Amino acid sequence: MPKILLTNDDGWDAPGLAALKQLAAELGEVCVLAPRDPHSYAGHRVTTDAALELVETGPNQLSLSGTPADCVRVALTHAFPDIDWVLSGINRGGNLGADLWTSGTVAAAREAALLGKPAIAISQYIRRNLALDWDRSRELALPILRNIMKLEAPEKSYWNVNLPHLEPGLTAEIVECDPDNQPLDVRYRLQDGQIHYAGSYPERPRTPGRDVAHCFAGAITVSRLHL
Repeated sequence: MPKILLTNDDGWDAPGLAALKQLAAELGEVCVLAPRDPHSYAGHRVTTDAALELVETGPNQLSLSGTPADCVRVALTHAFPDIDWVLSGINRGGNLGADLWTSGTVAAAREAALLGKPAIAISQYIRRNLALDWDRSRELALPILRNIMKLEAPEKSYWNVNLPHLEPGLTAEIVECDPDNQPLDVRYRLQDGQIHYAGSYPERPRTPGRDVAHCFAGAITVSRLHL
């Protein structure tokens, strides 16, 4: 049974991490080192100029007063050095295309790859006005993670998986594809002398055949990334 490290960027008590714990328990021995606080959009920021607080929250479960990338660094070099796989997520919200560069979820997987461990970032795209069912997310994710973890991971590579937000009863095809290279919908509005972001995630540009278009259309997207 592989020894699996779990982390995320939504914080140690996030429902997506709870769902990941449940499904990872079917794949191997689970260890958790997750951020104490949410770090969405933190990217690959790390902490080297301040002390980090490491707190035990349960058996083989720790929280850290740092970023997702910090969590992977501390886990692989200090807390759980014998880890075989790193799983990051399940993020509340998609991490598609240009999101790869700002996502703390993906940064955790990328840091694991830098340190020589195979890793998977997994995120749940969210549609407006449709309730999110984490049990359904877990059902969709389990066979994907199981299949990826059977593969021989090339050195310095990792995977990015995005789950679609489906109507009840619908099934999803699995599509291996490249991340989109289009920018987000980057717009701003001026209000009371301040600049506010006004872009719309669903209205972002998309390239046919790449992850944004496929996931928005209801497919599970799997992208293998290389450093």
